[in-house]
Amino acid sequence: MAQDKGKLLVFYDGACPTCIRDRRWYEKLAGHGGDSVGWLDITGRDEELKAQGVDPDKALRELHVKDSAGKIHQEMDAYILLMSRVPVLKPLAWMIGLPVIRPCLAALYHRWVARRLAERSGN
Repeated sequence: MAQDKGKLLVFYDGACPTCIRDRRWYEKLAGHGGDSVGWLDITGRDEELKAQGVDPDKALRELHVKDSAGKIHQEMDAYILLMSRVPVLKPLAWMIGLPVIRPCLAALYHRWVARRLAERSGN
């Protein structure tokens, strides 16, 4: 995957304490490098998401990142793109992309998100 150095827009769930904590962690590690990353809280923005080509339900279930060319990256591709911007996270981004690790992490991530959303809805 080519590394795009333009501005990224990360769609995140601002109603999720873990998501907010992850954002802060990323910004701390990124330092000034984080200036090339914008953050959009998807809470209550279904129409805006649809206008940008993002399914609101999928945005709750998978990380979405829009690159400077307007392409939407989802799930592990989004994490890899975001992490590759921060020198200390580049090795982790590379590891996430490995064929054996990627599907395992994706499965764990989907299970965690399903549990988080079920807890939020009270199920």
